Amino acid sequence: MELDGMRAYLRYNHVGYACCAPKHFYIAVNEGEPFEVGEDNKPLAEGLFTFSAKDIDVVSGPVFQIISEAGEVAYEGHLAYRGPCGYSGETLLVGDFSECRKPGRYKIRCGTDSHLFEISDNWLLAQLDANIKSFYYQRCGVELKPEIAGKWARPLAHIDNQLPFHYSMNREGTWNAHGGWYDAGDYGKYIVNGGVSVATLMLALELGTPAISKSLETLREEVRFELEFFLRMQDNDGGVFFKVSPERWDTFVTPTVSDHSQKRQIVGKSTTSSLNFCAALAQAHRIFAASDPAFAKKCIGAAIRAYRWSLDNPDEGFPPYTEGSGPYGDARVSDEFFWARAMLFREMGQVDLQDCIEVHDQLYQDLADMPPRSDINWHDTENLGYMALALQDRDIELRERARVALEHESDKIVALAADDAYGIALRYFPWGSNGVLANFALTLLVTNTWTHKPEYVRCAYDHIDFIYGRNSVNVSFVTGSAWSSPMFPHHRISASDGIVDPIPGLLVGGINQDRQDGHKDLPYPSALPGLSYVDNQTSFASNEVAINWSAPLTASLALLCANIN
Repeated sequence: MELDGMRAYLRYNHVGYACCAPKHFYIAVNEGEPFEVGEDNKPLAEGLFTFSAKDIDVVSGPVFQIISEAGEVAYEGHLAYRGPCGYSGETLLVGDFSECRKPGRYKIRCGTDSHLFEISDNWLLAQLDANIKSFYYQRCGVELKPEIAGKWARPLAHIDNQLPFHYSMNREGTWNAHGGWYDAGDYGKYIVNGGVSVATLMLALELGTPAISKSLETLREEVRFELEFFLRMQDNDGGVFFKVSPERWDTFVTPTVSDHSQKRQIVGKSTTSSLNFCAALAQAHRIFAASDPAFAKKCIGAAIRAYRWSLDNPDEGFPPYTEGSGPYGDARVSDEFFWARAMLFREMGQVDLQDCIEVHDQLYQDLADMPPRSDINWHDTENLGYMALALQDRDIELRERARVALEHESDKIVALAADDAYGIALRYFPWGSNGVLANFALTLLVTNTWTHKPEYVRCAYDHIDFIYGRNSVNVSFVTGSAWSSPMFPHHRISASDGIVDPIPGLLVGGINQDRQDGHKDLPYPSALPGLSYVDNQTSFASNEVAINWSAPLTASLALLCANIN
C-alpha cells in the first residue's frame, strides 16, 4: 500500500518528566499501515503528523529532537522499533531522551511539535499537592471557603448529623454521621472504599520524607477529616455502619440542591465495613501517635472494639440496597480479617493489646492462605496486610515472608510491563483501570523502600507516564493537569457548579473495555479495548472519579518525590 505519508500519533507524558527519571515517548502508527515515508510534511490534526524523508536515517530510524522553550535543540536522537500493541491496534516506535536532564520546558519535534512539557522534579510535587487538594474538594458537610477553595468554593450542605436508619435496619432514632469525603462522582459516603483510600494515603504519610513535609502535613489534615467521620460511623456495640446514602440517585445537581430535595440515611452494618474500619483505625494509631497521642489512643480503642464485633459477627453481609448509592458488595471477608489482624499486630508493641494476642498465630495461616496481589482495591485488601507486616519489626520472620511475597509481585509487574508496548502491566482494562495502574506503581514503590531496585522505580514511572498522557487515547487523566485533561468528568460537583473547569486533581477511571455505559450511545472512538474511553459526563464507566483511584496515585507521587530526595 503506497501512502503519501505515514499517519502517526505522538504519545508522551503531557505534564512532565523528573530530571533523573527515564524519559520516553512513543510514535503510534495504526496497525497494518507500513512505515512508508513520503514527501509531505504537513502537520495534521493535533497529535497527528507525517514523517518526511529528511526525518529518516536509514540505519537508526527517524530522527527526533527535544527543543527548549527558547527554540534551541537540547537533545537529538533516533526512534527505535518498540512493537505492536494489540489492545490499541497500533505499532509503536520509541524515542529515549533520558539523557536530557536540565530543568526547563521542552517539546518533542518529530515531524511536528508536541505541546510544551516540563523536565523538573517540581511537576511531581505540584501534582502531589493537586491530588491531595482534590480530597479537600470532596469534603462533605462543611463550607469550602474562597480563600482555600478558590473559584470552586461552595456553601455548607449535607451536614448528616441527624440521619435516620434505612428501613431494612428496623431501627428507630437518628445518627450523627457528619463529615467525611464524598466517595466518587455521587454524594454517597462509604466505609469500605473510604477505608482502603485513607489507608493508602496513610502509607504516604508513613513512608514520605521531610523533603515534602508541607505536602504531608496537608495530607495529614485530610486523612484526619475522614477518620473523624469513621469514628462517628461506629455503632455502640462496636460494629460499623456500611454507608451514608441518599434515598435515590441524584442527578447532576449541587450538594445544596441535593440536600434540599431528598433525605439521606444510614444503611447497614457489615463484617467487611467493621474490619475495614478496624484496619484503618489501627493504622491511624501509628500515624498520629507522636503528634496527637489522645487521638491515636481513641483510634486504636475503636479498632479493637470493631475487631471484637467482627469476631462475634463474622458473616454479617453487606446491605444490598442501591436505590441511591453503590452496593460495594463483597462476600469474602478473609482478606479484611487478615488486613485487620496485621494492622493490630503491628501496634501491639506500642499499646497494651494483649487481649488481641491471638492475631499473631493466625497471621502465619493468613500468609499461607492468601498470596498477595499486584494491586489494592476495596474488595481485595490483602496487600495492605502484606505491607503492614513488611513494614514492622516485631516478628522478623513474618516481615521477611511478607517482603519476599511483595517482591515476587513486583517482579511480575516489571515482567508484564516489559512485554507491553506502552510499558504497563495491564492486559485487560477494567472499570477504574487508572486506579489499578496507580496501585501497580504503589506496590513497586513500597517494595522499593527495602529492595532499592532501580527497575521498580523505572517501572513505576512508566505507569505514571501512562496516566499523565503517554497512552493510547492521548489523555492526561487527572483533571487540570494538562491541555488534554478531562473537561467533563462524571462528577456531580464539577457538573453542577457553573464553572467551566472541573475541580482539579481528580483521577478519572480511564480506559474500560467493558463499557458498562454502552447503552448510553456514547461516542467511544473505536471498538478496540485500548480506546474505550470518552471524555463525557455521562460516561460513568470511563470518566467517573473515585477516591480509591486518586489515593494510590497520591501515594505513588509522594513516594516518587521521596525517592528523588
